[in-house]
Amino acid sequence: MRPHRRAGVPSVRIPTWQDFGASPTALRRALNLWPPFLFSGVRVEHIGEGFSSVRVRLRLTPLTRNYVGTQYGGSLYSMTDPFWMLILLRRLGDDYIVWDRAAEIRFLAPGRTDVVAEFEVTEDVLDELRAEAAEHGRTVRWFETEVVGTDGTVVARVRKEVYVRRKDSLPRG
Repeated sequence: MRPHRRAGVPSVRIPTWQDFGASPTALRRALNLWPPFLFSGVRVEHIGEGFSSVRVRLRLTPLTRNYVGTQYGGSLYSMTDPFWMLILLRRLGDDYIVWDRAAEIRFLAPGRTDVVAEFEVTEDVLDELRAEAAEHGRTVRWFETEVVGTDGTVVARVRKEVYVRRKDSLPRG
């Protein structure tokens, strides 16, 4: 079914995340304007060359504090949510399907300051994922990130289970 178009009105293509992901800088800017990050105080500070790493900050403001005055736990998780999948999607390329499969967060200390989380995927890890996916058609891997306060306190530890599959290993039909 074709979408309805009114006569004389040009069609408008809505940009997708892939349009913004052409470069690390473009993706960083788009993520910083993305409403769930923009309005919750999450800021993508850096995306490494070739999408190899990401650094994210969550400021402690009156809008990000919980009832007892520390970082809101949902925001601590939210600031870490998309990055393992995004890095792997960009680094592995179009021959792979990448999905988040599971997640867990362990709160270790109250977040009384701004907090930072860093993500990095090395070429060795990518080689392992490619080899496992080539051998088994798919692979699953846990990745871990610490959310650290600007005072050095580890506030939370977030784990994400990521599923990786070669597109050519999908069943036909």
